[in-house]
Amino acid sequence: MFAAERRQLILEMVRANGAVSLRELARVVQTSEVTVRRDVRALEAEGLLDRRHGGAVLPGGFTRESGFPQKSHLATAEKTAIADLAASLVEEGEAIVVGAGTTTQELARRLARVPGLTVVTNSLLVAQALAHANRVEVVMTGGTLRGSNYALVGSGAEQSLQGLRVSRAFLSGSGLTAERGLSTSNMLSASVDRALVQAAAEVVVLADHTKLGTDTMFQTVPTDLITRLVTDEPPAHDDRAATELQALADQGVQIAVAGASGAPGGDQVPARQQQRRDVPLPGPRRGQAPSPGPALRTATALGDPIPGAERARVADLRRR
Repeated sequence: MFAAERRQLILEMVRANGAVSLRELARVVQTSEVTVRRDVRALEAEGLLDRRHGGAVLPGGFTRESGFPQKSHLATAEKTAIADLAASLVEEGEAIVVGAGTTTQELARRLARVPGLTVVTNSLLVAQALAHANRVEVVMTGGTLRGSNYALVGSGAEQSLQGLRVSRAFLSGSGLTAERGLSTSNMLSASVDRALVQAAAEVVVLADHTKLGTDTMFQTVPTDLITRLVTDEPPAHDDRAATELQALADQGVQIAVAGASGAPGGDQVPARQQQRRDVPLPGPRRGQAPSPGPALRTATALGDPIPGAERARVADLRRR
């Protein structure tokens, strides 16, 4: 494929999806990430797209929301690794809320094996993934169906969450920054996500590395309310993603990094090959009372040793 053909295809993918990772672009155009990065720089110089952490987005700084068919084919290996690690945080008999999204859908598929679990969700996809789990109770919100992501939104969804209290919420979004926290491109989705957060003692954000440093229109969870981020290992060349991880850790967010294949094809990684790397929460945040809910298990409680210099690891990622 000639350079002009590659760049046209890259541009069409970004326009169709709003945001695409370099890994996915390399897989589709069947070339290396180095070549794709060069093409993205050339398109950015022409003002046709903007580069973001490990990917490309529509120009203008704020990405638009992709539909479910596009999202379901992006960063599949990363989402699988993140879902596997996030599922290990959930205990038997726990009550949780799970928001809408393709990553949370992957999480729900793994939660079907947790006995005695109660899952509150506004996502039809999450509910469907748990529909045949005979030891899991699923509670759905009310609301109006938003077809683009198969989620229930609106005042009906928000009112059904009033008075609810669970141990933790698992949410994803369109972007995550240390300055602004988790954000999304749709106002109705953002409003329901905020209601889900209010119902939980702790908040766990699921976001692959392409969302780090991306900011979208509507804030859902400010950084000081995020207990833990579960993400994948950013590529070695992605200094901005490593910088964002360090900034989030500096603000008290616990970082859990799941291992994932770096191959352009995005092969899924078996659970036994995944690595858990935690950046511990450095004490209570200023002005914040201790959480009334159960604390997240540490890596030691899950059977994995906590390395002694996690911040050094993040800093090392930043220097690459």
